Amino acid sequence: MKKVNRFTVVALLFSLSLVGLVFASSAQADAWNRKTVVTFSAPVEVPGVGAQILPAGTYVFKILDSLADRHIVQIFNEDESHLYTTILAIPNYRLRITDKTVMTFGERAAGEPQAIRAWFYPGRNWGEEFVYPKKRALELARVVNQPVLATPVELAPTAPVEEFKRAPVVAVTPRGEEVAVAEVVEAPPVETARLPQTASPLPLLALMGLLSLGIGFTLLALPKLKRNLN
Repeated sequence: MKKVNRFTVVALLFSLSLVGLVFASSAQADAWNRKTVVTFSAPVEVPGVGAQILPAGTYVFKILDSLADRHIVQIFNEDESHLYTTILAIPNYRLRITDKTVMTFGERAAGEPQAIRAWFYPGRNWGEEFVYPKKRALELARVVNQPVLATPVELAPTAPVEEFKRAPVVAVTPRGEEVAVAEVVEAPPVETARLPQTASPLPLLALMGLLSLGIGFTLLALPKLKRNLN
């Protein structure tokens, strides 16, 4: 009975170690691609070829690439079986972090769907400022009476990532003039340099799992060791 109990302890420790690794991997994946499930109660407009209107419903937002100054956002249906659009975005900064997803919208004419301007993931200062096709950006700039990020290149949802990275980005004013992107995107405050945290918690969790197994096997070996000493 004691041997059975010891085997149960080892199995339990091993299972807990695996569960910890699985949850950590899942959490890291969501933090990396910032997967966010959003439900809209009314139609909304997002950048796309032409006017891309999403009907009221539930959608999944993900970051496809964020390793440069051009970020790429994808929007899927609820079960991620259909890609609606791929969006070019520029990192934007906010002073106050929230623990919930934040979407900001530009003003629109009465009766028209609101256009998403930016998406902020929970717990992050940096968000995604959406870039609209230049023609549509000019129309939005005239409605909101302020510059809107734009690209003169029409990017298809299935276009290669490199096309999004190479696409020029400007800001257009209500008068159709091009101005610096900095007039739309909030610059971060100046901070003292500090080393980035690059270490992953997965190696530590794996080590904890191995230590748990070692403890379990030690418990199994103790009775035999005592008998040999006696």
